[in-house]
Amino acid sequence: MTDIKRLFDFPYYTLKKYNLEKALVTKYDGKWVATSSQEFVDKGNQLSRGLLKLGVKPNDKIAIISTNNRTEWNIVDMGVLQIGAQDVPIYPTISEEDYEYVLNHSESTYCFVSDEEVLNKVNKIKANVPSLKEVYTFDSINGAKNWDEVLKLGEDKTNQEEVETLMANVKEDDLATLIYTSGTTGRPKGVMLSHKNIVSNALASATRLPLNQGNEKALSFLPVCHIYERMLQYLYQYKGVNIYFAESLETISDNLKEVQPQVMSAVPRLLEKVYDKIIAKGTDLTGVKKALFFWAVELGLKYEPYGQNGWWYEQKLKVARKLIFSKWQEALGGNLKAIASGSAALQPRLARVFNAGGVPVMEGYGLTETSPVVSVNDMRDGGLRIGTVGKLLPDVEVKIADDGEILVKGPNVMLGYYKDTEKTDEVLKDGYFHTGDIGEVDKDGFLKITDRKKEMFKTSGGKYIAPQLLENKMKQSRFIEQIMVVGEGEKMPAALIQPNFEFLEDWAKKKHFNIGSTNKEIAENEEVVKRIQEEVDFYNQSFGHWEKIKRFELTPDVWSIEEEHLTPTMKLKRRVVKEKYLDLYNKIYDHK
Repeated sequence: MTDIKRLFDFPYYTLKKYNLEKALVTKYDGKWVATSSQEFVDKGNQLSRGLLKLGVKPNDKIAIISTNNRTEWNIVDMGVLQIGAQDVPIYPTISEEDYEYVLNHSESTYCFVSDEEVLNKVNKIKANVPSLKEVYTFDSINGAKNWDEVLKLGEDKTNQEEVETLMANVKEDDLATLIYTSGTTGRPKGVMLSHKNIVSNALASATRLPLNQGNEKALSFLPVCHIYERMLQYLYQYKGVNIYFAESLETISDNLKEVQPQVMSAVPRLLEKVYDKIIAKGTDLTGVKKALFFWAVELGLKYEPYGQNGWWYEQKLKVARKLIFSKWQEALGGNLKAIASGSAALQPRLARVFNAGGVPVMEGYGLTETSPVVSVNDMRDGGLRIGTVGKLLPDVEVKIADDGEILVKGPNVMLGYYKDTEKTDEVLKDGYFHTGDIGEVDKDGFLKITDRKKEMFKTSGGKYIAPQLLENKMKQSRFIEQIMVVGEGEKMPAALIQPNFEFLEDWAKKKHFNIGSTNKEIAENEEVVKRIQEEVDFYNQSFGHWEKIKRFELTPDVWSIEEEHLTPTMKLKRRVVKEKYLDLYNKIYDHK
């Protein structure tokens, strides 16, 4: 093991062990600009000195809001942490009200922002945040204070000794960062993570990524304000990986070709998009090429690791890789050894087809509160099992409660929620963090997530959906009797709807429509579907883009307690309803 105990120890470790020319690489005006390990450490110290001149003290909170990942973020992170202050990374796209809440709740004294858009949002609420003294920008923006001003203050090295003293005083159990989780109901909660929480997770996760030390590249684009990508960046520093920051989600395929990384992280939604794009291209092919393409895809969808499908399958797979899948690899840069997938459930079919194609996708599981990784798959040593989230990390312990809930204990479990002992006590009991997820550990030690304890779920893009809020809103329509929002791990929320058959019959009479005489005919009638679509569109207006119901199917039955759609207290039996209408569900998401 190493002497890395605190997060700012990582850059020093990288400098000493690897001394990289390209520790952090960001694209400015179309050019990749590299920062070496030495510059990274020097600038981190310079920023620390500048912050001290501004009067920043240990335990002050400094907010960072950046639209994309970039070198400046990491320098500010190091500069803040090594003087015993804490940083508060904020997700750029949340509402101004949430900016205001987080900045006030954390009592942030300074804020670093990436660009004009974020600056405008902060400026709108700045007057309502009494603790906030100043906002600095990474981009140069007219009339705004630039972060260079802080670096300039730090050019004078006379207070470097003070930096060293403060560094020496930072202990591994000290608070390092506050990460506000996007609450769909109520306000975001500030997760308190210590240096040890994140350091332990980065070092343990490093045992699961097949990286050679000191000469490989990572492409980083998942928001670094999420603990997942942030932890990975510390892991990359530990492994001497050159970190390239993608410009944006839109440019990701160009950046992959330019950088040709060995490793990247992804959320399932991104992998779905890549897959859909590939399939669309295959559909445009003709004749033999098209037949070959879909033969390879079909083969890939049956994939099992470690030759479990037998010799003949492996021979066919070799052919498929050579003729078809090699092009997939090229599109992703040609060098990928691992895509670490997290943040939401990955559809097993994607894990199969990508791994078959020689693009190793490794699914893991974790939460902000666990810094984040609890378990992760690893191709080596039989550590991959599709449909599971892999084996537990070293030093992480999982216990399955009587009701099936996953409880986690280990050095990665958070200190608690900031200024909220009540919520902390709800989830932290006897050293175990209560995840709210239901799962099981199989005999070989693979963790499998089977359900959500609470009904909230995430789409494959990692967005939380609170189904009850949507359902309660939609049920205001007289056309809709019952509705169940679905979409866990899928690319979008959708719904199964039981129409109000009686009301529809009256409506049709008044309109002189013939909508059929049986419930089945009514549910399949085009006029009915069109009218209910209008209702869904109307109520969708109350929700954020990612929450809106994009598609729905009407069920032909009246949902009842007798038929087991509902509990005796009229609550939806979600699993039962989904099973009953699995064909409609598959139709919504085009699952075969």
